[in-house]
Amino acid sequence: MRRIVALTLSIAVAGAALTGCGGNKEAGEEQNASTPATPSSSAGSATLPPDLDQGPRAAASEVDEAKAKVGGGLFQSKGCSACHGFGKRVSGPDLQGVSQRRTAKWLESQILHPDVMIKQDPIARGLFAQYSLQMPKQGLTEDEARAVIEFLKHKDHEAGEKPDTE
Repeated sequence: MRRIVALTLSIAVAGAALTGCGGNKEAGEEQNASTPATPSSSAGSATLPPDLDQGPRAAASEVDEAKAKVGGGLFQSKGCSACHGFGKRVSGPDLQGVSQRRTAKWLESQILHPDVMIKQDPIARGLFAQYSLQMPKQGLTEDEARAVIEFLKHKDHEAGEKPDTE
């Protein structure tokens, strides 16, 4: 009986996570799982640069509050909060301090191309190993991804996170 209850709970949690992540699609919008997301224009030949997380952290630059407001709306409308919290773990990584831990280039690649990142980036693979959950591709544009990054920087600024200046 315990196994049935545990299995039912596991299925319910997984279903809620999948529904929450990217569940707010407009009518007619579909994710095409057979088409790989690539950071370059040539499909199937994407290779990420090896230095995505080298250099200044995202929080090292000033927050663009107008973009952060747009990014906050996207964070909510795309269902990111179903998997991510600030200062708490949900089903995905806690995002508090993420702009201090990662570069803007790494964050943008993770937001735009999570499927490529999990195959090629050691940090993304480590997160997948820890959380057993791959971030879904949300279909954001580069500008929208940058707005979400500004929102993450804004949240870290609110929490008093200090960027590394080294």
